[in-house]
Amino acid sequence: MYQRILNITQVLRRKSLFLLGPRQTGKSTYLRSHFPEALYINLLKSSEYQNYLKDPSYLHKTVNYFVKNNVSRIVIVDEIQKIPNLLNDIHDLIEQDKSLRFILTGSSARKLRRGGANLLGGRASRIYFHPLCYPELGINQDDLWIKGLSSGKLPPIIDTANYFEDLKDYVGLYLREEIQEEGLTRSLENFSRFLDVAALMNGEQINYTALGSDAQIAPTLVKDYFEILSDTLVGHLLPAFLATTKRKAMSTSKFYFFDNGVVNALTGRSIIPKGTPEFGKSFELAIYSEILAYLNYRQSSKKVEYWRSTSKFEVDFLVYDRIEEIVAIEVKSSTQPSKKDFKGLLALEEEHKLLKKIIVCQAEKPLLTEEEIEILPVFIFLKRLWQGELF
Repeated sequence: MYQRILNITQVLRRKSLFLLGPRQTGKSTYLRSHFPEALYINLLKSSEYQNYLKDPSYLHKTVNYFVKNNVSRIVIVDEIQKIPNLLNDIHDLIEQDKSLRFILTGSSARKLRRGGANLLGGRASRIYFHPLCYPELGINQDDLWIKGLSSGKLPPIIDTANYFEDLKDYVGLYLREEIQEEGLTRSLENFSRFLDVAALMNGEQINYTALGSDAQIAPTLVKDYFEILSDTLVGHLLPAFLATTKRKAMSTSKFYFFDNGVVNALTGRSIIPKGTPEFGKSFELAIYSEILAYLNYRQSSKKVEYWRSTSKFEVDFLVYDRIEEIVAIEVKSSTQPSKKDFKGLLALEEEHKLLKKIIVCQAEKPLLTEEEIEILPVFIFLKRLWQGELF
């Protein structure tokens, strides 16, 4: 079992929370190990699902009995999107007993919104749960992180000998069939073709027309499908940074899947060899995933964006809350970044003074260039990131 670094205790002192993340990221395991005395309601279990679906007031009876006979005041409802109407009763229970704390897990914000749920207003925080991140990988974390470029970092899969077969099962059973079962798309055939093409364009700017042509579906449907992937937490839209005047910025978002293993299963790549374009893309997604996990777990308000000018200058990630404090990060999988790799960072600094300019790569030692660009070997970058030294 991996030791997860997320700590939700302080949040629970103030209010209830939604813990949202894709299936098999480890939400249930985390909660069972940290809150063994809590009342645990698993809506994936058929008998429990049927009880609460038939009679939502059953929740009142269950919780009231638990409160009367236990010291704990924590109630965990797993996969709350299965019965969004339960949120009305949860809301009522919170109002009746201010000491109660609900932890509501889910893998689809879309189902919650479309189910008419009010998400409890300001009575619950929202925290996102990610696949394994660098400090959670244990003793062999460097080797396991690199392996994760091929296997991904889902806890039940990263260590298995046949991880690629497990990933294909995950893609087949969850990304395709379950999304259809949840009623999120009418045509599994169209959605499957879209998934395959979207995986090939992972980390690229979204072109609805081109992707629709490749997947043989309408561009409007492509847009809907990207929204489904975002709402089910299977991927992230990375917005464009637009606050430049000397060089006009592209405005189209990029899309990244949440895990490299999922991308590789969809594209049929079991191993990503070093030095290939695919390795570079996997390397970039892995860095983005670490940045997102760090910000989410620290409950930071900082934004993450990318910048690309119409004249093709680009910076992979900009992390900031104020425009005067941008940390600009360029990701290169090479061992020796060249001068051309500096161009995007230097072009952006002509528009805004950057707080930090960083190139993450596979160099042996950290360097500081005369332009004050920090060249950081990947594992030094990751250590500094999680120690809170970068932003």
